[in-house]
Amino acid sequence: MSDTPEHTLPGLVVTGASGRMGQMLIKTIAESETARLHAVLERPGHDWIGQDIGTAMGQGAMGVVVGDDPLDAFAQAQGVIDFTAPDATVAFADLAAQARIAHVIGTTGFEEKHLARLDAAARHATIVRAGNMSLGVNLLTRLTEQVARALDADFDIEVIEAHHNQKVDAPSGTALMLGEAAATGRGVSLSDTADRGRDGITGARRKGDIGFAVIRGGDVVGEHDVVFAAAGERIVLRHLATDRRIFARGALKAALWAQNKGPGAYDMMDVLGL
Repeated sequence: MSDTPEHTLPGLVVTGASGRMGQMLIKTIAESETARLHAVLERPGHDWIGQDIGTAMGQGAMGVVVGDDPLDAFAQAQGVIDFTAPDATVAFADLAAQARIAHVIGTTGFEEKHLARLDAAARHATIVRAGNMSLGVNLLTRLTEQVARALDADFDIEVIEAHHNQKVDAPSGTALMLGEAAATGRGVSLSDTADRGRDGITGARRKGDIGFAVIRGGDVVGEHDVVFAAAGERIVLRHLATDRRIFARGALKAALWAQNKGPGAYDMMDVLGL
């Protein structure tokens, strides 16, 4: 056990408490010796509101009641970890900026209007946002950029991802992060080169495109391949996630890292020193 008094540990808020990642984050923080669970949030009207979060999760009581008021939850916290939905995340970002607390974002599926709101919030708050919080995926991202830089356009690039059947956005945030890394390595814009949908008579593959393929099924936690394919050879970079806890551990690491940083937009490459 840690000798650090609990009240001196950073108090963290978890949003989307009933979700898969929300519950995993709550367990990870509760077991941590470096942070404490300050508050948990759900949308107004949710069945869990007013219940002890541990009881709602089918475990022993944790002494933290599920609430629906982010302004109150953020007021005495040091950070918030947020794996929800784009509209909810940008609303949380505004409130986190007002409270001057760190905001760790694992939400994916953002549009340009959402990203503009997050950029505005980052002028007043420390925001760490990543399509994937795992160490392995961030190493894969760096490798993807380096390989794309080393190979010319004779190598076609394809990003293939698989997730569980409840995931609502496609391609995944991680797949897009890998695509961005490949585009950066090539010195091109992903928006100009991405091929995100093939159906019917599409014609030959356009040279220089970065393709995406999506698989949804069962309880797949997350699988990502980056394929560099040329005549006679292929290079495949792969990451397989088998336990959602890796994302929760990464998010907690990001929340602790952000405690000593000024306002700005950061990602897991910053957190991991990559």
